[in-house]
This record gives sequence, structure tokens and C-alpha cells, in this order.
Amino acid sequence: MREIAKQSEPELTQILKLNAAGQGVAEHAGTDVILDGALPGETVSFRRFGGRRGRRRTELVEVLKPSAVRVEPPCPHFGVCGACKLQHLEHREQLAFKQAQLLENLESLGGLEPVNVLEPLTGPLWHYRRKARLSVRWVEKKGRVLVGFREINGRYVADVDKCLILDERIASILPDLSELIGTLSSFKRIPQLEVACGDEQAALIFRILDPIDAEDEQKLRLFAQGSGIGVFVQPAGPASITALEPEHIQLDYNIPEHDVRLEFGPANFVQVNAGLNQLMVNRVLQLLDVSSSDTVLDLFCGLGNFTLPLARYSGHVFGVEGDADLVALAHHNAKLNNLDNVDFEMADLAADDVNLPEVTGGFSKILLDPPRSGAAAVLPAVAESAAERVVYVSCNPVTLAQDAGKLVQQHGFQLESAGIMDMFPHTAHIESCALFTR
Repeated sequence: MREIAKQSEPELTQILKLNAAGQGVAEHAGTDVILDGALPGETVSFRRFGGRRGRRRTELVEVLKPSAVRVEPPCPHFGVCGACKLQHLEHREQLAFKQAQLLENLESLGGLEPVNVLEPLTGPLWHYRRKARLSVRWVEKKGRVLVGFREINGRYVADVDKCLILDERIASILPDLSELIGTLSSFKRIPQLEVACGDEQAALIFRILDPIDAEDEQKLRLFAQGSGIGVFVQPAGPASITALEPEHIQLDYNIPEHDVRLEFGPANFVQVNAGLNQLMVNRVLQLLDVSSSDTVLDLFCGLGNFTLPLARYSGHVFGVEGDADLVALAHHNAKLNNLDNVDFEMADLAADDVNLPEVTGGFSKILLDPPRSGAAAVLPAVAESAAERVVYVSCNPVTLAQDAGKLVQQHGFQLESAGIMDMFPHTAHIESCALFTR
């Protein structure tokens, strides 16, 4: 049930900048005003809302003087759905905003300025999301199930009939999914769907909190057969994920420029944007500048996304990952690609006493691709290695900047280059890459 909020009369203000979340920021009556959908330089009207529980928020009412870089968002659900907040900003300006955010973080948190700023990498702008988690909710007032991303406020599921960033195989069937789930006896006990798309196959994991009955199972099987989308069910934790229809489905993707094919499961981590991932692999290979004489260490290697392309050109590659399932999958993918100059080990790379593989002669190149929490625990070991070049791929400019400061100021590296990679167009999410040299 939506909370009734007391709203003020519209007020006028001018937007000064975008914050890290892509929201417009104004100074008004001595306080910061944060507005979704507003751009720097714009004059706008807004309202303040006060809820019964003391929550206060602001909402854009009208753009009175638009920015020259404002564009018409192509998605009819923009402004309500929270999946992508920057569709109203020209794409080249999105890239400039993200690049500026990266450089500002490096300077303010790491005290650094790269010798070279890399040109932004950009790939597909629409229907690029091959991995996603969609919320599911029965809405009594609408009399149906909603399937989609959360609204901007995060409290409700956006009522959408199409999505311009999801893989087209899934984006085109959102209404069908809503209708299907509404016919299931457990429709109120399905909180989410997980999307996983390979090059050829696409799949959905139905998170079902109750044991599935025979009738519901048959409906899901018929949906899978008719749509060509594989269906998995998950009644408990990740280990309970089970293929329903077809019983055997293999998701995979190719990195053709390096003759690599990687298989993955529907719940495994893979890079969201397939087209951008291929460009990202190329950039990493270029920055590391590997040759047959190099022994390379790939930390946080996952299922081998960088490890296996690196193995095509290096003498030997060691991948280290903390997830046992991903380590097993990486071994499988190495065999699949007939690569015998690569080894994988499991280690907790967030532990204070992490032990890295010991290799005669040491590592000449190192790749880091940590989660959002960064790579602080492994930096001393990186510094103790013989590596002359270290490439750091990051999904969080804050932890990248903090780790970069340590590599330079405590461990004697230089920040040679850094730049963004547009993994999530039309969002404020920043993927980036940095090269450190001795």
C-alpha cells in the first residue's frame, strides 16, 4: 500500500551538477536538493514530499529551461523505472560524466592523475543486458502480476510492457511472463526472476518460495517449449537451482577474436554487456602487452573470461578465484578450449593472509578484476611480485581510486593510464580500467 505523502507547492531552482548516482543536484534555501531526471544548467521546478513516517523526498515537476545536451528518452517508462537514469542525457555526455567521475575519484581518494587518459570504450547501447534480476509482485489494485525492474524509489516494481536494455529475447516477452506467473498457483510466492542469456540460448530462473506443484510445473514447461527460453526453478539457495525445461541447457558465449568459448550456468557471474566485454578483453590484452615469455597472474579470475584469452598469447597463466564453482568451471573452460598452459586455484582474496601461487621466476604481468569491495588484501602480494605491469579492471571507481593510491604511494607503482568502459549505458554505473607500471 502506497504511503500518502504531503506535498509542497512547486519551487524553482537551478541544477549545478550530477552526483555519482546520476541525479541532478541544486543548492536551494540552504540545503542540497536531489532530483532524478534533471541535468546541470537546467532551471527546474520541484516539489518536496513529507511522508507519515518522517521520510522526505523531492520530485522533479517540470524542466523550464532544458540543457543543450538533453535528449528525448526513447523508453516510455523512463522516469518511473529505475533501471537506467541517464537516457535523457546525450550518450557522449554520459561518457564524459563517467570519465570525469573516475578521474575525480582518482584525484580525491588516491591523490593521483594518470599519465594517459584512455578513450572511453563503448559497445551496444540497447538490449545489451544478458544478465539481470527482475522483481515480481502481484498488485491487487492492478489485478495482475508485475515483472520488471524496481521503480526509481526502489519500493515498487515498475509497470512496464517492454525494456530497451534487456536482451531482446527477454525484453519481448515481459507481458507474457506477467500473464504466465499470474496463472500459477504460487503467483504470490515468486519474488524474482533471474535472466541469463548466452549467444545462442537464453534462460530464466524462477525463484519460487513454495514447492512447485504438477500443474504449475506443466505450465512452465509449456512456456519454455513455446518461447524457446530455458526455465530453471530455485526453491531455496543457489544450490537448489534445477533445470526444468529442457532438462539439459548449456549457456555459453564466444570471444571470437581470440578463439575462446566459455560455458556458464544461469546463476554464474558473467559480464553483463557481451559486446563491450569483447572490447574490454582486447583492452586488457593491449595494456598488459603479453608475449610467450610472460607468466601472468589473473586474480579474481571467475570462469576464465580474461584468463583464457591471455593464455592464447602468454607462456603461462595462473587464475585465482574465491568461488569453488567458478574455479571448477574455469578448469572446464580451459579444457573446452584445448588450453594446457593455464592453471586455476581457489583462494579467499579478501583474507588478510591470502597466499598467492608460487611460481619459479615469478609473475611478469598481473591482472586484477575484483568485486565492488576492491582488492586491498592482495596489493602487498602484488607489490612483492616481480610484475612490471599490473592492469586493474574495476566496477567501483571509489575502491579503484583507494587501491590505486596504495599501489602508487606505498608500493612504488606509477598510474600509467586509466579510462572508463561503458558496460552499462544509460546508467550511472562506472566500469573502468587502469594500468600501473613500476
